[in-house]
Amino acid sequence: MNVGRSYRLREFFFWTRRELYLLVALAIVPVCLYKLAGWHWLAIPWTVVALIGTATVLIVSFNNTQTYARTVEAQQVWTAILNSSKAWGLMSRDYVRNPEATRELVNRHIAWVTALRYQMRRHRAWESTGRTTNAEYQANYCVPEHESSLETELARYIQGDALAAVMASRSKPTLLMAQQSEALRNMFTRGEIVINFFIEMEKGIKELLDHQGRSERLKNFPYPRQYAIVNALFIRLFCILLPFGLLKEFDALHRVWLVIPFSVLISWMYTSLLQVGESTENPFEGGANDVPIAQIARMVEIELRTMLGDADLPPLLRPKNNIIL
Repeated sequence: MNVGRSYRLREFFFWTRRELYLLVALAIVPVCLYKLAGWHWLAIPWTVVALIGTATVLIVSFNNTQTYARTVEAQQVWTAILNSSKAWGLMSRDYVRNPEATRELVNRHIAWVTALRYQMRRHRAWESTGRTTNAEYQANYCVPEHESSLETELARYIQGDALAAVMASRSKPTLLMAQQSEALRNMFTRGEIVINFFIEMEKGIKELLDHQGRSERLKNFPYPRQYAIVNALFIRLFCILLPFGLLKEFDALHRVWLVIPFSVLISWMYTSLLQVGESTENPFEGGANDVPIAQIARMVEIELRTMLGDADLPPLLRPKNNIIL
């Protein structure tokens, strides 16, 4: 997530430069054939290009609206996780009579948030971070989940058989929630928590599992591929045809070479919108426009440990080149 005022134009050109190179080549070839080789039959009516451009802009607008909505929903889910975590910390501190059990519940909850964010960073085939332009730009920021292993992070909060069981599980966050529920049941059996508080904390676990399910849905179910391919196909078709549609228009002004800069500029606007949409549709993939789940997880840890009276609190993550994840 970019926490600066905006991306610098230089950064944006660097990110989209490969598309620009291709667009320049697509513009130069028809102009040279038209002007130097005399292939005037290459020119196509501008009306055809305009109709394709109109349909394309509608599809691009729909695509970007939907991908933006996915990012907003992801932000809402993790904000809800932060708020529910604060409530869990208060209940763990005030409802449980055993201070050691309280700390165990809090630590296991922080482990759950950690396991969930690592799960959200797992690569999926449809995600765009593996593409050359995005992979190059990753040198400008840090992805915390790539800096250390999940086992190392979880070992700060849980140990022994509990850690081994979590690492062996296919769904680590769900197992941690199951361990929380089991711990609550054992405390209720021992009389360390009254029934009303036990029921309230079980509801808290259900609420956290609901947030987990929403986050997993955004991760595991991509923006529909049929819309994505139509969007990319129409934009590429428009960019290919655009120089051919501008040939007669500029030739009438005796400025046919101006087709190159103007077609590149117009096509670049469309391809940039496509690239922005693709980088927005997967809000947990580790891209520069992701929801900052690592920072939110750190905020959860700080808030809960503050409730327990800890003094050695970890600092918030620092942005690198205005990017924080």
